[in-house]
Amino acid sequence: MSQKLAFLGLGVMGFPMAGHLARAGHEVTVYNRTKEKARAWSEKYGGQTADTPADAAKGASVVFLCVGNDADVREVVCGEGGALSGMDAGTILVDHTTTSASLARELSVLADKKQVGFLDAPVSGGQAGAENGALTVMMGGNSEAFETVRPLIDVYAKQMRLMGEVGTGQLTKMVNQICIAGLVQGLSEGLHFAEQAGLDGRAVIDVISKGAAQSWQMENRYETMIDEEFDHGFAVDWMRKDLGFCLDEARRNKAHLPVTALVDQFYAEVQSMGGGRWDTSSLIARLKATKKKAT
Repeated sequence: MSQKLAFLGLGVMGFPMAGHLARAGHEVTVYNRTKEKARAWSEKYGGQTADTPADAAKGASVVFLCVGNDADVREVVCGEGGALSGMDAGTILVDHTTTSASLARELSVLADKKQVGFLDAPVSGGQAGAENGALTVMMGGNSEAFETVRPLIDVYAKQMRLMGEVGTGQLTKMVNQICIAGLVQGLSEGLHFAEQAGLDGRAVIDVISKGAAQSWQMENRYETMIDEEFDHGFAVDWMRKDLGFCLDEARRNKAHLPVTALVDQFYAEVQSMGGGRWDTSSLIARLKATKKKAT
């Protein structure tokens, strides 16, 4: 059944996610701070645009957002003309942004005061996953809200799961980023070692990717890493933001993340090389730069 929906934030993830909802037959109104992007979305998918988050949210049964960071979420949800001011009691706010768990809990309290449901629902799968409708969504909140939005999110997700109370979606995404950080560093070191040893990196990966070393990162990033092409995925700047959440949370829950902390500093070095917008596989560029300095 068609629903009136709102989607706030039309970046590389939000643009196609909102598009999937529109193509599924829903009446989607979008908001983006850059109005040209909203107009481009409307021209492509036929939905409506709004001048403020509140305007987009008016009359919507579910409001989705996918923006940049905690400050962006607060502005879009709680600022002047924010989404909550336009939402009716009984509607649901779904935040697909990767944020701190503490922000998710804060928003849940604010939403509850307006009798609005809230789900923190960060995603994994990158731009390609968003475009292909193949994202993984990890969610925190109550089961009733989850079941309500499940058929909507299903149009752009291949996997979704309610992890527990509000905040657990964000905590699960932190686990995801912790695992990715170590994997990319390991793959970078392996490819760097292969090059130094005079091996054909592509031949090496062809062999070891069929065994215990296999990973998504290996299958999807090794060729561009060898070719030093770093414009195919999630940006270093955003990964550092996410790892910052991981390390902050670890200080609170007393988890020990030595590898994550080290890789975070490696990404800081990539930023200092001018690679803030390179994708996360650019860790190998740091190793090559270190080698050049040594020689």
